[in-house]
Amino acid sequence: MTGLLLDLIRLFLIGLCLYGVIDAVRRPAAAFPAHNQLTKPAWLAILVVSTWAIYKFGVLSFLGLPAVVAAIVYVVDVKPAVSGSANPWN
Repeated sequence: MTGLLLDLIRLFLIGLCLYGVIDAVRRPAAAFPAHNQLTKPAWLAILVVSTWAIYKFGVLSFLGLPAVVAAIVYVVDVKPAVSGSANPWN
């Protein structure tokens, strides 16, 4: 049961990372530094590496935990800033 739960969490977080990658690709590059965020290529690299780390090592690994934090930071902080919206799912 625990293994199934961790697999579901892993799939959800991989999806969250991929959502972040797709969203970052769609945003204009100038929007990132204009809102005091890292550059678009930096966020793309962070999210791609995060996706890989969660897939390869899992959520509760040395690389998986920072990857989870990075994905959450993008969706909760960066995405609303660069999209000009308070709703992170826009």
